[in-house]
Amino acid sequence: MNYSRFLTAVSAARKGSMIRELTELVLRSPKSLISMAGGSPNPNTFPFKTASISIGDGTTITIGEDLMKTALQYSASRGIPELISWLKDLQMSLHNPPTASYSPEEGKMAICVTSGSQDGLSKVFDMLISPGDCVLLDAPTYSGTLAALLPLGCNITNVPSDRHGIIPQALKEVLSRWRTGSATKPNSAFPKLLYTIPNGCNPTGVSLTAERKQEIYQIARDNDLLIIEDDPYYFLQFQKPWIPSFLSMDVDGRVIRMDSMSKVLSSGLRIGFLTGPEPLVDRIILHMQTSVMHSSTFAQTMLSQLLYQWGKEGFLKHVDSLVEFYRIQCDIMLASAEKWLTGLADWHCPKAGMFLWLKIHGVTDTHQLVMEKAFKKEVLFVPGKAFNIDSSEPSPYIRASFSLSSPEQIDQGVQRLAMAIRESI
Repeated sequence: MNYSRFLTAVSAARKGSMIRELTELVLRSPKSLISMAGGSPNPNTFPFKTASISIGDGTTITIGEDLMKTALQYSASRGIPELISWLKDLQMSLHNPPTASYSPEEGKMAICVTSGSQDGLSKVFDMLISPGDCVLLDAPTYSGTLAALLPLGCNITNVPSDRHGIIPQALKEVLSRWRTGSATKPNSAFPKLLYTIPNGCNPTGVSLTAERKQEIYQIARDNDLLIIEDDPYYFLQFQKPWIPSFLSMDVDGRVIRMDSMSKVLSSGLRIGFLTGPEPLVDRIILHMQTSVMHSSTFAQTMLSQLLYQWGKEGFLKHVDSLVEFYRIQCDIMLASAEKWLTGLADWHCPKAGMFLWLKIHGVTDTHQLVMEKAFKKEVLFVPGKAFNIDSSEPSPYIRASFSLSSPEQIDQGVQRLAMAIRESI
């Protein structure tokens, strides 16, 4: 693939930092190397010496004095080598990307650690989107995505979807608005990329089927589109086998995948990881060199210690316990909706994630319902318009999260919503 055609002028102009390169050279070198090159502070002056962290399974992670010195120091922009290696093995096990054996020029699979998947997503958009470019996505979608896209001055085009995600035929019809064969021409207005949240979409709870993914990937091949696979709820799929990812289908090196540890280990650690073709991942790393430099070394070290202690089997066992928790929470939410909202709203059963997407009967815009009537009854949701491309457009939808509330709170909250709806219609 000709990756250069996708890059913005700013991304194409990025050059590697010699200081960062020297830092990474030192990290790869034997301890006998005497380095007077970097500007790293002396770790002996740091006040933090050791740490012992209790894990929920009764075990402990211990960060001794030598490891603590490393954990509190500058590290490689791509991520600490131990964590990168573990994550690569995980991706190979879960997705087995066809590009893993490719050459870098062909789009070989590469990984970098980001400060949460949101950080990676924002940098991907900065790398690919210039003012006036067209971006395809299925709205309503994650408000953080829209917040990252809208200031870039791009044209966001909605691709119709239903309870099973993006409709492939609708994607074809949207693409037919542009002249066939114009995608690779210089300064073409043809869309560069398709963005989607394929599992447990925030806010709709929708998950793409494997069959639709295959169709969509072929459409992307036919039209030379990149696919941005933003998949923070991949590990929260309620049924096995898990739906194959776009990354697992990627024979061309046209998928950039965002994964997150926020939903499975900790949202406060701010650790995500990005998988994609090496020429594009390298551009992301160049951006990191001039922004955060790298994700927190301490957070990466703590995570790496846990993952190596658990192994892949231990990690997936932990994931299974999460899935069971959220599946039960989802069932409680659905039961409460059936109990209190029958005749007042419509919804579909989520197959992953943390959200129930409710269409309220007789209400054209839920903003006042949520922010005034429901709030006065001491229950809070998100009005659907927050997830529209144009947030000023009315929406009859509400996003209800079932992640934090107890079973009793879920039932009380949905009952209070029903009371507010009745007052509004």
